[in-house]
Amino acid sequence: MNGVILMNLRYTYLGPRGTFCEQALHSVNPPGSAELSPMPTITDALEEVFNENADAALVPLDNSVEGSVRPTLDYLIGHESLMIVQEVLLPVSFSLYTRSEIDLSAISTVATHPHAEAQCRKWLKSNLPSAQVISSPSTADAAAAVSRGEYDAAICSSVAGKDYELHQLIVDVADNKDGVTRFVLVTRARRPPLPTGNDVTSLIIFISHDRAGALLEVLTQFFVRGVNLTRIESRPTKERLGRYCFFFDCEGHIEDLRLAEALKGLHRICEEVRFLGSYPKDVAGDGELKDSVLQSASGTSDRDFAMAERWIKHIRNSGPVES
Repeated sequence: MNGVILMNLRYTYLGPRGTFCEQALHSVNPPGSAELSPMPTITDALEEVFNENADAALVPLDNSVEGSVRPTLDYLIGHESLMIVQEVLLPVSFSLYTRSEIDLSAISTVATHPHAEAQCRKWLKSNLPSAQVISSPSTADAAAAVSRGEYDAAICSSVAGKDYELHQLIVDVADNKDGVTRFVLVTRARRPPLPTGNDVTSLIIFISHDRAGALLEVLTQFFVRGVNLTRIESRPTKERLGRYCFFFDCEGHIEDLRLAEALKGLHRICEEVRFLGSYPKDVAGDGELKDSVLQSASGTSDRDFAMAERWIKHIRNSGPVES
């Protein structure tokens, strides 16, 4: 993986041990001397980085089935000194775990994370229609609670099941067997990783005025420069009703001239453009993403922008010439 290895000593992540987040963190390959600190919530993990008590946090950002992880988005929106430096795509699968072998009919409570519940909703309705589903901070926390005898069963990963010495009662209970969760490594603001040719840039954009065409004006800045958008999501700014900002992912790196030109255009017309990072795409989690690199539209390559810039400079210095 073309990632960033930070030679620092403390990484936080959504705990406890046995979460998918911990599994994703191990693929980041932190230094052997690094302390890996599980935190009870996503906010706690990011807060440690914001307060400079940790060097990086690995947290979930979105899921192919359930969508955005809102605590992560909302924290990034509210704390402009943080930056994404790496992503990890992790295929996720869920199984039903109990303390020992029991009949499904004996299960009255099932603990799991809300995103996991959403990905297993049909299975739960068909197989445990009378069971009460208990929301837990993480699937690993659910497994830990079952190991303490607090609930009858947990929907969690195989790693959590093994860590808490539970019995795997039913394998693969997810409704969609191809679910993938996207995790991001977040640090304090720093120089972005070098471009790889297969990068993604994340932005938060605050539109200046609530008027007809305001969002279209933003989208046009990307379109006319051939920048492909892969994600757009609105989130409330928490200032007042009807006030929203927009989270964007787009293909490319801030070192790419077409993307840099788009950001300049956005800076001119928006109330605020917050750069969240340019970092390598992770293609390990989903083979279909390996072919996702798009060719530049005609007239939008770095060479095209450089030639246009030289042409303008020549006109300014020598008068009009043929392009």
